[in-house]
Amino acid sequence: MTTQIVIDPATARPAPGRGVLSQIVRGLSRVHLALSGWKMRGDWPAIDKMVLVAAPHTSNWDGLNMLSAAGYYRIRLRWMGKKTLTQGPFGWIIKALGCVPIDRSGSNDVVQAMRDAFAASDRMVLAIPPEGTRSRVSEWKSGFYHIAVGAGVPIVLSVLDYGTRTMSIAAVIHPSGDYDADIRIIRSFYAKAVGKHRAKT
Repeated sequence: MTTQIVIDPATARPAPGRGVLSQIVRGLSRVHLALSGWKMRGDWPAIDKMVLVAAPHTSNWDGLNMLSAAGYYRIRLRWMGKKTLTQGPFGWIIKALGCVPIDRSGSNDVVQAMRDAFAASDRMVLAIPPEGTRSRVSEWKSGFYHIAVGAGVPIVLSVLDYGTRTMSIAAVIHPSGDYDADIRIIRSFYAKAVGKHRAKT
């Protein structure tokens, strides 16, 4: 059975402080959000490990806005990238920026790789745009869901709505394993959200 916790949008409290640097980053992020007209909605949930769904995703600006939101909430986002990005003399920089290296060659299992990454981490917020592209899609890719189920972590829904200029932490979903049933619940939180490029929403 799916368990969902809807987050009250009345407040937008961040995660606990993690030192002076997190406070500086939060201050800079708040300035960026204010200057660009974004409002934050919803308290950050007290969960150490999660798959963070970030949608709708229609523009490169979404990434910058999500980084600002992460700074505001005092969290570090992780994201999946090709293993080759983290190799070579500058690979450590990509890792430091939050990349979780994925080997996509052969028959490597991405879900298992992410399950291992979650197991090896005390805290991990893995951000995934479910569309898998900035183009308009009729169906979301299911990878984010299977990663959450495989790792045994909840799915947290973040909604970037350019129509109201709000970024919301909307709900925490504990998936049941029934994708068809759960995706209907998850998609309902995005029904009214508008992407930067409305034609792609």
